[in-house]
Amino acid sequence: MEYTVQQLARLAGISSRAVRYYDEIGLLKPARISSSGYRIYGQNEVDTLQQIMFYRELGMGLEEIHKILSSPGFNRTDALKEHRIRLLEKRKQLDVLISNVERSIAAAEGRISMKDNEKFEGFIRRALEENERKYGKEAREKYGAEAVEKSNQKWLNMTEEQYREFTALSEELIKTLKEAYNTGDPASETAQKAADLHRQWLCFTWPVYSKEAHAGLVQMYVDDERFKEYYDKHQPGLAEFLRDAVMIYTER
Repeated sequence: MEYTVQQLARLAGISSRAVRYYDEIGLLKPARISSSGYRIYGQNEVDTLQQIMFYRELGMGLEEIHKILSSPGFNRTDALKEHRIRLLEKRKQLDVLISNVERSIAAAEGRISMKDNEKFEGFIRRALEENERKYGKEAREKYGAEAVEKSNQKWLNMTEEQYREFTALSEELIKTLKEAYNTGDPASETAQKAADLHRQWLCFTWPVYSKEAHAGLVQMYVDDERFKEYYDKHQPGLAEFLRDAVMIYTER
Protein backbone atom coordinates (compact mmCIF):
# COMPACT_ATOMS: atom_id res chain seq x y z
CA MET A 1 0.00 0.00 0.00
CA GLU A 2 1.18 3.54 -0.73
CA TYR A 3 0.66 6.75 1.22
CA THR A 4 0.95 10.48 0.67
CA VAL A 5 2.60 12.68 3.29
CA GLN A 6 -0.73 13.42 4.98
CA GLN A 7 -1.83 9.79 4.92
CA LEU A 8 1.45 8.55 6.37
CA ALA A 9 1.40 11.26 9.06
CA ARG A 10 -2.17 10.29 9.99
CA LEU A 11 -1.23 6.61 10.09
CA ALA A 12 1.70 7.26 12.45
CA GLY A 13 -0.03 9.91 14.57
CA ILE A 14 2.51 12.62 13.78
CA SER A 15 2.37 15.89 11.87
CA SER A 16 2.77 16.20 8.10
CA ARG A 17 5.44 18.78 8.85
CA ALA A 18 7.49 16.13 10.68
CA VAL A 19 7.30 13.74 7.72
CA ARG A 20 8.42 16.48 5.33
CA TYR A 21 11.25 17.47 7.66
CA TYR A 22 12.48 13.86 7.82
CA ASP A 23 12.66 13.97 4.01
CA GLU A 24 14.56 17.28 4.05
CA ILE A 25 17.28 15.92 6.34
CA GLY A 26 17.53 12.63 4.45
CA LEU A 27 16.11 10.53 7.29
CA LEU A 28 12.97 9.34 5.52
CA LYS A 29 12.97 9.78 1.74
CA PRO A 30 9.80 8.97 -0.22
CA ALA A 31 9.73 5.90 -2.45
CA ARG A 32 8.90 8.08 -5.43
CA ILE A 33 7.42 11.40 -6.48
CA SER A 34 4.08 11.20 -8.31
CA SER A 35 3.40 12.91 -11.63
CA SER A 36 1.53 15.55 -9.63
CA GLY A 37 4.59 16.23 -7.48
CA TYR A 38 3.37 14.42 -4.34
CA ARG A 39 5.73 12.43 -2.12
CA ILE A 40 4.67 8.79 -2.15
CA TYR A 41 5.69 6.35 0.59
CA GLY A 42 5.62 2.55 0.42
CA GLN A 43 6.03 -0.35 2.85
CA ASN A 44 9.78 0.16 3.32
CA GLU A 45 9.21 3.80 4.30
CA VAL A 46 6.45 2.79 6.73
CA ASP A 47 8.86 0.36 8.40
CA THR A 48 11.60 3.01 8.49
CA LEU A 49 9.25 5.54 10.09
CA GLN A 50 8.37 2.94 12.74
CA GLN A 51 12.08 2.54 13.49
CA ILE A 52 12.50 6.31 13.74
CA MET A 53 9.63 6.56 16.20
CA PHE A 54 10.99 3.70 18.30
CA TYR A 55 14.37 5.41 18.55
CA ARG A 56 12.73 8.76 19.34
CA GLU A 57 10.77 7.09 22.13
CA LEU A 58 14.07 5.92 23.57
CA GLY A 59 15.33 9.51 23.63
CA MET A 60 17.67 9.48 20.63
CA GLY A 61 18.32 12.57 18.51
CA LEU A 62 17.61 12.66 14.78
CA GLU A 63 21.31 12.82 13.87
CA GLU A 64 22.06 9.70 15.89
CA ILE A 65 19.06 7.89 14.38
CA HIS A 66 20.23 8.83 10.89
CA LYS A 67 23.66 7.30 11.55
CA ILE A 68 22.10 4.06 12.79
CA LEU A 69 19.61 3.67 9.94
CA SER A 70 22.17 4.53 7.25
CA SER A 71 24.77 2.12 8.63
CA PRO A 72 25.65 -0.69 6.19
CA GLY A 73 25.20 -3.23 8.98
CA PHE A 74 21.71 -2.09 9.99
CA ASN A 75 19.24 -4.97 10.28
CA ARG A 76 15.58 -4.20 10.88
CA THR A 77 14.79 -7.46 12.71
CA ASP A 78 17.78 -7.11 15.01
CA ALA A 79 16.80 -3.49 15.66
CA LEU A 80 13.26 -4.53 16.61
CA LYS A 81 14.63 -7.11 19.05
CA GLU A 82 16.86 -4.43 20.58
CA HIS A 83 13.87 -2.07 20.83
CA ARG A 84 11.94 -4.76 22.70
CA ILE A 85 14.74 -5.26 25.21
CA ARG A 86 15.12 -1.54 25.86
CA LEU A 87 11.39 -0.93 26.12
CA LEU A 88 11.10 -3.79 28.62
CA GLU A 89 13.89 -2.15 30.63
CA LYS A 90 12.01 1.13 30.48
CA ARG A 91 8.81 -0.56 31.64
CA LYS A 92 10.71 -2.17 34.50
CA GLN A 93 12.05 1.23 35.55
CA LEU A 94 8.54 2.70 35.45
CA ASP A 95 7.20 -0.24 37.49
CA VAL A 96 9.81 0.50 40.17
CA LEU A 97 8.79 4.18 40.28
CA ILE A 98 5.07 3.29 40.38
CA SER A 99 5.73 0.92 43.26
CA ASN A 100 7.66 3.67 45.04
CA VAL A 101 4.76 6.12 44.59
CA GLU A 102 2.22 3.58 45.86
CA ARG A 103 4.30 2.86 48.97
CA SER A 104 4.78 6.60 49.52
CA ILE A 105 1.00 7.10 49.39
CA ALA A 106 0.52 4.28 51.89
CA ALA A 107 3.15 5.85 54.16
CA ALA A 108 1.50 9.28 53.89
CA GLU A 109 -1.83 7.72 54.87
CA GLY A 110 -0.23 5.98 57.84
CA ARG A 111 -0.80 2.43 56.56
CA ILE A 112 2.94 1.58 56.43
CA SER A 113 6.20 3.08 57.62
CA MET A 114 8.86 4.06 55.10
CA LYS A 115 12.51 4.89 55.71
CA ASP A 116 13.95 8.02 54.12
CA ASN A 117 16.31 6.06 51.85
CA GLU A 118 13.39 3.96 50.62
CA LYS A 119 11.72 7.11 49.29
CA PHE A 120 14.58 7.52 46.84
CA GLU A 121 15.04 3.86 46.00
CA GLY A 122 13.11 4.09 42.72
CA PHE A 123 15.18 6.98 41.42
CA ILE A 124 18.48 5.42 42.44
CA ARG A 125 17.53 2.03 41.00
CA ARG A 126 16.51 3.63 37.72
CA ALA A 127 19.86 5.45 37.46
CA LEU A 128 21.67 2.23 38.38
CA GLU A 129 19.84 0.20 35.72
CA GLU A 130 20.58 2.82 33.08
CA ASN A 131 24.25 2.71 34.05
CA GLU A 132 24.14 -1.07 33.94
CA ARG A 133 22.66 -1.02 30.44
CA LYS A 134 25.34 1.30 29.13
CA TYR A 135 28.45 0.06 30.90
CA GLY A 136 27.60 -3.12 32.84
CA LYS A 137 29.13 -5.63 30.44
CA GLU A 138 32.38 -3.68 30.08
CA ALA A 139 32.64 -3.08 33.83
CA ARG A 140 32.28 -6.79 34.59
CA GLU A 141 34.94 -7.69 32.03
CA LYS A 142 37.32 -5.08 33.46
CA TYR A 143 36.70 -5.30 37.22
CA GLY A 144 34.91 -8.63 37.71
CA ALA A 145 31.27 -9.41 38.44
CA GLU A 146 31.72 -9.48 42.23
CA ALA A 147 33.22 -5.97 42.37
CA VAL A 148 30.45 -4.57 40.17
CA GLU A 149 27.70 -6.20 42.26
CA LYS A 150 29.22 -4.83 45.47
CA SER A 151 29.38 -1.37 43.92
CA ASN A 152 25.75 -1.60 42.79
CA GLN A 153 24.64 -2.71 46.24
CA LYS A 154 26.51 0.16 47.87
CA TRP A 155 24.73 2.56 45.53
CA LEU A 156 21.31 1.05 46.31
CA ASN A 157 21.94 1.26 50.06
CA MET A 158 22.60 5.01 50.01
CA THR A 159 20.57 6.97 52.52
CA GLU A 160 18.76 10.14 51.51
CA GLU A 161 21.57 12.23 53.04
CA GLN A 162 24.27 10.20 51.26
CA TYR A 163 22.49 10.55 47.92
CA ARG A 164 22.30 14.32 48.38
CA GLU A 165 25.99 14.42 49.29
CA PHE A 166 26.81 12.30 46.24
CA THR A 167 24.92 14.65 43.93
CA ALA A 168 26.35 17.79 45.53
CA LEU A 169 29.86 16.36 45.35
CA SER A 170 29.46 15.68 41.65
CA GLU A 171 28.52 19.33 41.07
CA GLU A 172 31.40 20.59 43.24
CA LEU A 173 33.81 18.34 41.33
CA ILE A 174 32.88 19.81 37.95
CA LYS A 175 33.00 23.37 39.30
CA THR A 176 36.43 22.88 40.89
CA LEU A 177 37.74 21.04 37.86
CA LYS A 178 36.76 23.90 35.55
CA GLU A 179 38.46 26.40 37.86
CA ALA A 180 41.58 24.23 37.91
CA TYR A 181 41.56 23.90 34.13
CA ASN A 182 41.84 27.67 33.82
CA THR A 183 45.13 27.55 35.72
CA GLY A 184 46.55 25.20 33.09
CA ASP A 185 48.45 23.28 35.78
CA PRO A 186 47.23 19.80 36.81
CA ALA A 187 49.65 19.94 39.76
CA SER A 188 48.11 23.14 41.13
CA GLU A 189 46.38 23.19 44.50
CA THR A 190 42.97 23.59 42.85
CA ALA A 191 43.61 20.72 40.43
CA GLN A 192 44.70 18.44 43.26
CA LYS A 193 41.61 19.42 45.19
CA ALA A 194 39.55 18.34 42.16
CA ALA A 195 41.41 15.02 42.07
CA ASP A 196 40.62 14.45 45.74
CA LEU A 197 36.97 15.35 45.18
CA HIS A 198 36.92 12.78 42.41
CA ARG A 199 38.29 10.17 44.83
CA GLN A 200 35.60 11.07 47.37
CA TRP A 201 32.94 10.82 44.67
CA LEU A 202 34.15 7.37 43.63
CA CYS A 203 34.17 6.12 47.21
CA PHE A 204 30.40 6.57 47.41
CA THR A 205 30.03 3.56 45.11
CA TRP A 206 33.40 1.78 45.12
CA PRO A 207 33.62 -1.02 47.72
CA VAL A 208 37.39 -0.47 47.99
CA TYR A 209 39.49 2.43 46.72
CA SER A 210 42.90 1.94 45.16
CA LYS A 211 45.23 4.41 43.49
CA GLU A 212 45.83 1.99 40.61
CA ALA A 213 42.12 1.65 39.85
CA HIS A 214 41.66 5.43 40.14
CA ALA A 215 44.46 6.07 37.66
CA GLY A 216 43.10 3.41 35.30
CA LEU A 217 39.62 4.90 35.41
CA VAL A 218 40.65 8.43 34.47
CA GLN A 219 42.72 7.04 31.61
CA MET A 220 39.55 5.35 30.39
CA TYR A 221 37.79 8.74 30.57
CA VAL A 222 40.21 9.89 27.87
CA ASP A 223 40.22 6.69 25.80
CA ASP A 224 36.45 6.14 25.76
CA GLU A 225 34.50 8.80 23.84
CA ARG A 226 31.38 8.30 25.96
CA PHE A 227 33.16 9.26 29.18
CA LYS A 228 35.26 11.90 27.48
CA GLU A 229 32.14 13.61 26.19
CA TYR A 230 30.68 13.78 29.71
CA TYR A 231 33.59 15.92 30.94
CA ASP A 232 34.41 17.74 27.71
CA LYS A 233 30.86 19.04 27.36
CA HIS A 234 31.63 21.26 30.36
CA GLN A 235 34.99 22.33 28.94
CA PRO A 236 36.87 20.90 25.94
CA GLY A 237 39.96 19.09 27.21
CA LEU A 238 38.55 18.60 30.72
CA ALA A 239 38.78 14.80 30.63
CA GLU A 240 42.49 14.89 29.82
CA PHE A 241 43.10 17.55 32.47
CA LEU A 242 41.35 15.43 35.10
CA ARG A 243 43.44 12.44 34.05
CA ASP A 244 46.67 14.41 34.41
CA ALA A 245 45.60 15.78 37.80
CA VAL A 246 44.66 12.33 39.12
CA MET A 247 47.89 10.80 37.84
CA ILE A 248 49.83 13.33 39.90
CA TYR A 249 47.46 12.84 42.86
CA THR A 250 47.88 9.03 42.89
CA GLU A 251 51.67 9.23 42.62
CA ARG A 252 51.95 11.33 45.76
